[in-house]
Amino acid sequence: MHLIADRGGRVREENSFQDRLLEWIYSHMAGRLLLRPLVSPAVSKFGGRLLSRKVSRVFIKPFIRSHSIDMSQYEKKRYTSYNDFFTRRLMDGARPVEMEPHIFVSPCDSRLGVYEINRLRTFAVKHTRYTAFSLLKSRKLAEQYTGGYVWIFRLCVDDYHRYIFIDGGTESRRFQIPGVFHTVNPAAGDRFPIYKENTREFSILQSENFGEIIQMEVGAMFVGKIENRPRKARVERGQEKGNFAFGGSTVILMTRAGKVLPDQDILENSLRGIETKVKLGERIGEKI
Repeated sequence: MHLIADRGGRVREENSFQDRLLEWIYSHMAGRLLLRPLVSPAVSKFGGRLLSRKVSRVFIKPFIRSHSIDMSQYEKKRYTSYNDFFTRRLMDGARPVEMEPHIFVSPCDSRLGVYEINRLRTFAVKHTRYTAFSLLKSRKLAEQYTGGYVWIFRLCVDDYHRYIFIDGGTESRRFQIPGVFHTVNPAAGDRFPIYKENTREFSILQSENFGEIIQMEVGAMFVGKIENRPRKARVERGQEKGNFAFGGSTVILMTRAGKVLPDQDILENSLRGIETKVKLGERIGEKI
């Protein structure tokens, strides 16, 4: 059981069949025996190939019905596979991006938690403690974010799976960290340090308004590919960075100390172990 708040302050419990199934897998001995094959890169790649085949289109209409997805927000097209549907593009204007320079925006549709990196360069996501080094695999880079924030944007299967750059600036080369593919559902996060075990990719954005920012994409169960667009040295706020293939996934931002202040409702919810539902391009904080 986990709690989600909207920006109006209303809190609800998320407890779907998928949540209950994953809770069983991660909390029972018999379920954990299934994990080794399920989280392997080979299984994820196989699932990705299957869902990219034409026959997988049979899953599209049942998925839309079961998750009550409003397809009027998306571009009209005939999908060639389930993955083609899963990576569908919104119509222009469906997610306006806040363009005021001092406003910090969400890179994607997601459930958001924000956590401070303490002087020991650690932070806790509910019951699991991480270090900035374990996430980045670079002590020099991790040291630079002491006192800053980690912003964890958890995407569910019914979320829009494209993500943007949150500010204009210059992007570094991309760093890839191989790993496994745990689900990013809280059922796994309560028992495994999933963000330091899963496959991930990140780059450093020298942003115009918020200093240096890490933007990281984390693969998850049955997500065989993080599909980033070809790197360009110069990027703009709202520019699409990439998308995830099928499954739940995560985008992580890291901001330095004294640069960005998260909105109060998001901070308070995070301290209480409640994620906040946010949309791509909407305000989630501001420049200090």
